[in-house]
Parts: sequence; structure tokens; C-alpha cells
Amino acid sequence: MPNYTWDHVHLRTPDPEATAQWFERMLGAQVIRSTQQGAPRIDLKLGGASIFLAPVKSGDGVNAPPVTPYQGLDHFGLKVSDIDAVAADLKAKGVEFTMEPNVPRPGIKICFLRGPQGISIELLDRDPKYS
Repeated sequence: MPNYTWDHVHLRTPDPEATAQWFERMLGAQVIRSTQQGAPRIDLKLGGASIFLAPVKSGDGVNAPPVTPYQGLDHFGLKVSDIDAVAADLKAKGVEFTMEPNVPRPGIKICFLRGPQGISIELLDRDPKYS
């Protein structure tokens, strides 16, 4: 069996700059600016993962973002420590939560927030004794 490892997540956005600023301000992502084929490019590093931001222009034929929940890729999760403090900080910054911090089963506390273009992001605080 081949060995698969994560390379990146690709997000399409009508405003890559605003999307990058949101991820930087709200989640501490590192913004990486470069040029690709003569055009500006913005990528992010978040939790060790690469997130590529692709600009969407009117008439590109790209569908509108779906309303969650939906089939296919539904959300991505970020592991944190002290989720209540993290959630309080994000709320103070104006982040919209779609699910408040809660304990769905012993050993894990989660919450969901809405990112740019309706992206659903889960925060997880796992108790190592349940791993």
C-alpha cells in the first residue's frame, strides 16, 4: 500500500486577501505571499498544514459555497488546548460560532465556527488519557 501524507487544503475565495487576514487574525495562520505565473498568490500555514487560497472571479463558473451540513467535505478540525479560553478569545474577536463548546463524549470537547465564505471549522480539545 502506498504511504499517503497530507500536502495541502485548497480554498476558493472571491477575496483571498480578506480570507488570509481572517485566518491570520483569528487563528494565527502564517500568511505567505508570492507570485505564480506573474500573478499574486497567497498561501497560509496553519497547524503545520498548507492552505492554498485561489481567487474566484465573477463568471469563473465556480458554484456558490454550500450551506452546512452537506455531502462531501464538510469541515476541517484544528486541535487546541483549553478550548474554553480559545473560544472566548475568538468570540472577543467577533468570530461566529455555529456550535458552542460542548462534550459529545468523554475525553473530547468541541465547538464549530464559521470562517470566510461559510467554511466550517471545528476546534477540538482532546484529553490525552482517552487517546
